[in-house]
Amino acid sequence: EVQLVESGGGLVQAGEALRLSCAASGFSFDDYAIAWFRQAPGKEREGVACISSSDGSSYYADSVKGRFTISSDNAKSTVYLQMNSLKPEDTAVYYCALDWRPRPRRSSSKWNLWYEYRYWGQGTQVTVSS
Repeated sequence: EVQLVESGGGLVQAGEALRLSCAASGFSFDDYAIAWFRQAPGKEREGVACISSSDGSSYYADSVKGRFTISSDNAKSTVYLQMNSLKPEDTAVYYCALDWRPRPRRSSSKWNLWYEYRYWGQGTQVTVSS
């Protein structure tokens, strides 16, 4: 059974940093992608960043480019989201999600579409105060 477990959320002040972790288990796919999404109250789920397991290629939403960095430790089956210079508008529940399909079935141009991902974690709350 595929499991994704997020951790690392919390309450910080604007300008501070947090690192989220997504521990993945229960699968042996060779070429997959793990993405971070976020959802604030009353807003749609938004793709934040994505990383490919095969070559480490990464993708970011414009709103977080230059501030957030996605990385992976394949030995630990864990994906990280380093979030620097946090802003109040970053406040949301953050989810990690797994797209198990190998390329070309998985399209990099659709990395930020939530319905492309079959497996999801339970989410972790990030709150940034001004």
